Amino acid sequence: MIRMFSPWVAAACVALAVPTLAASAATRQKATETTLQVDTRDVNGRTEATVSIAVSDADGLPATGSVAIHDQGKSLAGLALDPQGHATATLSLPGGAHSLRAVYGGNTSYAVSNSSVAPVSATAGTTPDFSVSVAPGTLSLKQGQSGSAVVSITPINAASLTGPMVVTISCSGIPDQTSCTFTPESIEIPIGATTAINSSMVLATQAASLTKAEPLVSRDAHPVALAILFPGVLALGGLAFGARRRRFLSRLILLALVGFVTVLGTTACSPLYYYYNHGPPQNRPTPPGTYTVTITAQSSNGVTATSHPTTLALTVTQ
Repeated sequence: MIRMFSPWVAAACVALAVPTLAASAATRQKATETTLQVDTRDVNGRTEATVSIAVSDADGLPATGSVAIHDQGKSLAGLALDPQGHATATLSLPGGAHSLRAVYGGNTSYAVSNSSVAPVSATAGTTPDFSVSVAPGTLSLKQGQSGSAVVSITPINAASLTGPMVVTISCSGIPDQTSCTFTPESIEIPIGATTAINSSMVLATQAASLTKAEPLVSRDAHPVALAILFPGVLALGGLAFGARRRRFLSRLILLALVGFVTVLGTTACSPLYYYYNHGPPQNRPTPPGTYTVTITAQSSNGVTATSHPTTLALTVTQ
């Protein structure tokens, strides 16, 4: 009887063990606490908010990863935490009431946590302007993957425009071996516009190359090059020996040396020569880590330029 029911007993043990293993995996994540401090100031009739974020575990030690900033549930920006678990950014807020919150996304070591809501009342100006935000505020990519986000340009007081406002979007702070593109790169805000206009942002990382391309030139050409250069070297040596007895040959030696160096510069010492005979180098991968990518939206009326930044947190893993 025991042997008959042993498979059922084993299955029951497995069923009981799965929740236990899942619970133990969850408990490996440390609980975290996220705090948000907001300082505001008026800049030319607009409100700028400097947000300071700190994320720590239950022991007060800094957490790692990235954090997003939300305004009434809408993503505004994302930031990478520094080694102390801190992040700071300055946001330009449109006029009206705002409710800012920092959202820590967590990782395999730390659990998700949110800060308390920080209410902010921003000044409403009268001059034409715009605000910029990005959603999602955080991206996590493996080396060689690409990811996308939506950059939103929201008009402010566009009814006061005398002509369309063109806003150009760019990015900085991306890691090596990474590209950043926007579609479209320039956005036109028409007179009287009130709704946000979006641009698609694509971040593409690079994986390490596993193969190396073959040289474009056959290595059989090397004996030919030696057959040309070796007699030339002997000739120069003979000229140098004769120069001791015949003074007029010194100038000829100088010209020959210049020509010889020129030949070396266009062959073996040339990067193009190395490329053709040794092939292109292997691709270097995007370095792993968490980065704060700055997205800048800028417009100019020919006299003054208006620029507003936001940020996105990019995490690259192997």
